[in-house]
Amino acid sequence: MEFNWDDMRIFLSVARSESLSGAAHALRLDPATVGRRVQRLERALEVPLFTKSPQGYVLTDEGQRFFDHAMRAETAMERGADDLRGRAGRLSGQIRIGAPDGCANYLLPQVTRAIMDDHPELEVQIVALPRVFNLSKREADMAIAVSRPTAGRLTVQKIADYKLHLAASRDYLEGADPIQGLTDLKAHPVVGYIPDMVFDKELDYLSETGADKVDFASNSVSVQLNWIRAGAGIGIVHDFALPAVPGIARILTDELSLSRTFWLIRHHDERRSERLGRFSDLLISGLRAEIARLEALT
Repeated sequence: MEFNWDDMRIFLSVARSESLSGAAHALRLDPATVGRRVQRLERALEVPLFTKSPQGYVLTDEGQRFFDHAMRAETAMERGADDLRGRAGRLSGQIRIGAPDGCANYLLPQVTRAIMDDHPELEVQIVALPRVFNLSKREADMAIAVSRPTAGRLTVQKIADYKLHLAASRDYLEGADPIQGLTDLKAHPVVGYIPDMVFDKELDYLSETGADKVDFASNSVSVQLNWIRAGAGIGIVHDFALPAVPGIARILTDELSLSRTFWLIRHHDERRSERLGRFSDLLISGLRAEIARLEALT
């Protein structure tokens, strides 16, 4: 059977979404058509490319090998089209980034906007969720994490270190009992993560303060920060977020200063994608500069 190049595009979409419906939505086709096209490609190649599981469509060993080749072909075709259109060197298409909500809310919008200003045909999606992303299931093209992963077929790059400190609203501090040391925190309400929903040990900030309970708890950094701004109590805040919330001040900076690291993670099979590689370089350099700029303002 003759190989149809357009079926490769559909194959890539199913592999990335791990479902016929997800691929159909992205391609604006109906799922039945997507399924038929995948079957046609399997007949042309004479190998099964997917196995159906409760989790969706999973690549077989042959499918994974073909995915690597298809990715390279897709990149070559994109570069060829850009060259003919006089857009060589410009990024285009959709890129999805998964990130913890602190980074997603206070860093990624301005950094990605700057990249998109230089690459107007690029579409960036930011998925802000307080959990670890599964790149194997193609939930995102790349993810930002606060811990370096130790398992899985992943490519990991360090982005930058960042600082966190105890903070409270100035209005709260004016009406509260004096805070001269960490032991004084016991007399104040604490804002922080829901203890049993801390999805990464690097986010267990309050254990370093000696606080034994959280009075205002959320799995969202933004909710915590808004509670602090509203005068609910004292919590740990990213230094890079403080310029966005006037009225909040750092406290006890000499007694407690935390440092964490952001890591950029990509699936190992995407390492040959020049497009994602170039975007990653721009994203990392942009995040480093933005963290340094914002922290200098605190």
